[in-house]
Parts: sequence; structure tokens; C-alpha cells
Amino acid sequence: MKDRKLLKILGNKDVIALAFGAMIGWGWVVTAGLWVTEAGSLGAILAFLIGGLLVVLIGLTYAELASALPLAGGELVYSFKAMGRTASFIATWAVILGYVSVIAFEAVALPTVFEYLTPNYSQGYLYTLAGWDVTVTWAGVGIIGSIIVAWVNYRGIKLTSSITVILTGLILAAGVLLITGGTASGSVETMEPFVAAGSAGIMTVIIMTPFMFVGFDVIPQAAEEINVPQKRIGQLLIFSVLLAVLWYVAVIFGVSRMLSAAELNESNLVTADAMAKAFSDSRLMGNFLVLGGIGGILTSWLGFYVGGSRAIYALARAGMLPKSLGELHPKYNTPHKAIILIAVLSTASPLLGRPALEWFVNAGGLGLVVAWMMVALSFIILRKKDPEMKRPFRLSGGTSIGWIAVVMSIGIGILYMPGMPSALVWPYEWAIIGLWAILGFVLYKVSMGKYGAQHANKRMKEEIDRIA
Repeated sequence: MKDRKLLKILGNKDVIALAFGAMIGWGWVVTAGLWVTEAGSLGAILAFLIGGLLVVLIGLTYAELASALPLAGGELVYSFKAMGRTASFIATWAVILGYVSVIAFEAVALPTVFEYLTPNYSQGYLYTLAGWDVTVTWAGVGIIGSIIVAWVNYRGIKLTSSITVILTGLILAAGVLLITGGTASGSVETMEPFVAAGSAGIMTVIIMTPFMFVGFDVIPQAAEEINVPQKRIGQLLIFSVLLAVLWYVAVIFGVSRMLSAAELNESNLVTADAMAKAFSDSRLMGNFLVLGGIGGILTSWLGFYVGGSRAIYALARAGMLPKSLGELHPKYNTPHKAIILIAVLSTASPLLGRPALEWFVNAGGLGLVVAWMMVALSFIILRKKDPEMKRPFRLSGGTSIGWIAVVMSIGIGILYMPGMPSALVWPYEWAIIGLWAILGFVLYKVSMGKYGAQHANKRMKEEIDRIA
């Protein structure tokens, strides 16, 4: 068992598909209308450019660190080398919250898309939560989808990667048709109001952007399975981030040119309706966009299972979580027990109903901002603490990019706090944060009590020395 390793088989195409597919997901289909109605067309674009700038800066620090320390568990390794064991657990547990939130989000998004393809399929009333009627068939679609995606990940990275590459092509085809159709058929007048609700509307959208851009950091999580030169890891990471920024801005532009404010408010799935309108009210084209959206659900779902399970695997391998979570399957070489844990945590999420989409976006976003800030700090500290460390992808300008990323992370983090127009909602969103923190504290304390801090420190140093 000690000699069992993750399979090193991911090439350039696989890495780009994994990261881009994870970043794009389903958010562009299901929440694009919310962005435009909250902030206005240009306000939403501005919000994504601000959020995109943060992610590019954070991505640059990740790129240097991922190329220098290509180990599973990315954040865990960087923050341990820079700040020690406790900080590394906090950073990694925070990013896992983001990953599990995305996985839970997709389990809720899948039944949402079925509403467009199969109207009135939701039957078998169970209860009402936050004003939403949860039904047997609606929740059942999400639960079944969750089990299937967990099974694919359980079976291995090769199957996961092959499916992701194919589905990413479908997403690109649907998205490009939407963007070009909306640009050609729409009008500037339809984009009014350009800014809605002033700065408050823009801030409301900005706090959603970390959740929409998360996915590039799946690359460092899967670093031990990537078979490209170390410098290329950083280059692929930055390329995937820039591609995602361009994608989101173009989607907002295309949708806002096609649908007026009134049409946005009346639509259940704005991107599909915008696509249909762009092609002479073609229901067929609307359905094709939805198929691209389903592809996005699956690529994101698959990608974050890879990221989340590898992060849990790395924590368990270091003795910061129960060791069983760090075991690899004897046949598939996947962290199968970590995958099962994520499935247990996320499969029930459709029982929370459609309002849970926004809860997961915001609660998961805060976890991501905390983790990203700690990675940027690790970048700064390691430049001072270990200047001779081999850095195949080295940023110019010293630590300036890291400092800007830290300041922007803190600034966006403040937007989630009570008293801000975009504050997390009580009790739902804060409950997700609180329960996750309690779960992490309990698992960490139990693991530290069983294996000891000395064991964790030794295991982490052995892994880092192996790469060095």
C-alpha cells in the first residue's frame, strides 16, 4: 500500500479541459440572468472583470507554487512549507468547502435544467423550504446524478478525463453559438439599464465571482497526475484562467444584448431563452444550449470531485484527517474513500431545493477567498523564506503580485461580512460555514490526537523533500 501512487497520465489537453470545464460548469447557464438583473449589463461585466483580476493574480501565485511543488493537495503543501501545519489545514479545509459547495451546487443545478427540457416533471410534493416546493422527482434527479458522477470518479482519472474532454467541446460549441448569435442579433438598447442598483448591485455580483472562477486550482490538486514539464503546469493554469474570464464576460454581453430587463425577470433559464431568441425563437437551439449546460454541470462536477478528493487525500496522507481517507483503490488508483465522503456530504443537497443554489455559491465563495488569500501569503513568505527554491515558472516583480492578491482577497472577503449590502444570508449561508468549520475542527483534533503533530510534520516534510 505504501508504494501505491496516483497515475501520472494527464497531458496538455486533459489539464486545460479539467480546469476550464471545472471553472465554467453550469453557473453561466443558470445564474447569468441574476448577474445582469442585480448589477445591470455593464455592471455585471465590470464585476466579473474585478473578480477575474483577483483570480488572475491569485492564479499567478498558484502557477509559480504549483510548478515548484507539484504535489497533490496544492494549498496544503504551499501553506505548510510557508506557515506550518495548522495554517495548512485551515487553507486546505477552506478550499475543500469551495469544492464541496460546487459539487452540491451541481446536484441542485441538474434538476433545475430538467425543468427547461421537461416542463412540469416535478411531482410528489415533500415540503416547502425557503419558499420552494421540494418534490420527489425534482430531488431524485439530482440525487441519482450525484451517485453516477461519484461512480465515474471512483473508477479512475483516465475515465474522468476522457469524459471531460468530450463534454468541454460540447460546452464550447453551445457557448460560442450563444455569444455570436447574441452579438449579431441583439441590440445595445436591450442592454439597459447598464448599471442597476449602483455599487451595491456590482458588489452583490462580485461576491459570486470566486465561486464561478474556482476550478483553476484543480490543476495543483491533481499535480501528481499531470504528465507535462513543471513549467508548463503554471502556463496551463494561467491560460485556463484567462479563457474563463473571457468566457464569462462574453456570455453576459451576449445575453444582455438579446433579453430586456423584463424578459430576464420572466425567464427561468435566461441563456437558453437568449439562444432561442437569437436564432428566430428556435426551441431546438434553446435545447442545444441546455445540452451544453448539462455538459458544463458534468465537467464541473467531475473536476471538483478530482480536486476535493485529492485535497482530502493529501490531508489524510499527512495525518491531519483519518488515514483511511488517504488510501488509494487497489485497482483504480483513486482516493476512493475520500470520493465516498464527498458523495455522502453532497448527494442530499437537492433536498434543500433550488434556493440552495445561491447558498452554495456564497458560502463556498467565502471559503475560496480565504484559501486563495493564504496561498498568496504563502507565495510572499516563501520568496523570503526559501529564495533558492527551484521555481520553473517564476513571476517577475518580486512579491508585488502576491501583495496585491492578498489585499484584493481581504477586500472581497469583507463583502461577505454582516453589515455589507452583499453579506451572507442568515441562517442558511452562515450555517453552511459554521457546520463546515465544526466538522473540520473535530476531524483535525481527532486525527492529531491519534497520529500526533510530529507525525504530520514528518510526513509533509518527506513529501516536499521528495519533490525537491
